[in-house]
Amino acid sequence: MNGKNNIAIGFMTMGFFMVYGFLLIYLRDFAPGKEAWVSSYSLGKHFESRLAHVHGNLFAFLNILIGYLLLRFETQLSHVKTISWLALAGLLMPIGILSEVYLGLPPALVLIGAIAMTSSVVWLGIAFFRIKTS
Repeated sequence: MNGKNNIAIGFMTMGFFMVYGFLLIYLRDFAPGKEAWVSSYSLGKHFESRLAHVHGNLFAFLNILIGYLLLRFETQLSHVKTISWLALAGLLMPIGILSEVYLGLPPALVLIGAIAMTSSVVWLGIAFFRIKTS
């Protein structure tokens, strides 16, 4: 894996979280009992759902960007596969938030995903610093 899967999965994930955003708009503006949903704007499930939506799209975009950079600079960068896998594992964060909201699971996936994505971004930055320029 050299970044291609990051781009493909990133776009699919972004599409999913965009559709999820439409669900959130429906719940806020059109659903029966929308007033209760709006009144809990910064609390509980509503807040967590928005966090998942925002982080899902952010982490999807990061995978697209990281995937492109890994493909473009594959021969110059070290640890391309590891960075790629860590970025993909970062998607566990928004998935973990959704699993907390809808399934009541503990936040383990959130932490694993956050650590993985942060590691991939830092590692890629270090790898770019190490590129030899002529």
